[in-house]
Amino acid sequence: MAKTILLTGGGSAGHVTPNLALIPKLQTQGFSIHYVGTAEGIERALVEGRQGVTYHAVSAGKLRRYFSLKNFADPFRVLRGIWQARRVIREVQPDVVFSKGGYVSVPVVLAARGKAPIVTHESDYTPGLANKISARFATKICVTFEDTLRYTGDKGVYTGTPIRPELYEGDARRGRAFAGFSSGKPVLLVMGGSQGAQAVNEALRKALPALTPTFDIIHLCGKGKVDAAYSSAAYIQYEYISAELPDLLQAADIVLSRAGANSVFEFLALAKPALLVPLPLSASRGDQILNAGYFSRRGYALTLAQEEMTPQKLADTLLSLYENRLAFISAMQADTRADGTDEVLDVICGFVKG
Repeated sequence: MAKTILLTGGGSAGHVTPNLALIPKLQTQGFSIHYVGTAEGIERALVEGRQGVTYHAVSAGKLRRYFSLKNFADPFRVLRGIWQARRVIREVQPDVVFSKGGYVSVPVVLAARGKAPIVTHESDYTPGLANKISARFATKICVTFEDTLRYTGDKGVYTGTPIRPELYEGDARRGRAFAGFSSGKPVLLVMGGSQGAQAVNEALRKALPALTPTFDIIHLCGKGKVDAAYSSAAYIQYEYISAELPDLLQAADIVLSRAGANSVFEFLALAKPALLVPLPLSASRGDQILNAGYFSRRGYALTLAQEEMTPQKLADTLLSLYENRLAFISAMQADTRADGTDEVLDVICGFVKG
């Protein structure tokens, strides 16, 4: 019997990559897969053209917690998106809708209510605004953090988060070769997200004299943020890495990163000790601070507040993380919910006959 699923989620890579992790498993289960995103969002670049996936573009308005003149126009974009999503749903007739969040998911979930079971997934420790709206209409709410169940009521299911299967296929030797490392020193991988993290970039570069005697460093610093003045045999910079990321992660002995939920759970799945520098409250709603706190309490990572980060403290904390890495690796390897792909798939398949 044919099975059809409608996936949605976008606005950032974090609202797309768990869907990408699910797609191969859904295809193995015999699902016909449709994806709803915006015409210009990152989700289109990441999803459209994938074999066996049909992409549908709809209008969406950004959900803001602050004043902006765009707040007057965006509700109309949401209404247009609902109308467009309803048309897609009538055409596709999905057996189930899976929403990963982001502002594009709201019109899709609103259009799907009463038409198909709706499963949402919350990556962060506390729900974001889009998922708070979608939760009202969800049939089930999958959560990455067990503690998040306190916000979901009876709809909540602790699943963990789906992890992209290609991350397990990385090769450390290929990663070292790609970076040109041959010294045999341990590797520090620095990740600031797709846009980079300027505060981390600056502190790291000032800490290089204290770090490069011990580490070879791979720095994913963000578009336009490579500084050739600092380049050396022990410090390699890239704006962004895609296909080679699994190899670089496998090559890494420790990681310095922001604390986005998808990233930290990828480190957990691969048992990579990390120093997490979460986005401060001045630049976020505080979700990364909560994510980092959870990982610190579990013994999976160290946390350093951006406001307290100096080059010397950054270097000292990274050296301490490396010296104690085996304890962090042991704690992570004992976690049975590091990869939630199969658990999320079970929830989805529970609504589909055949």
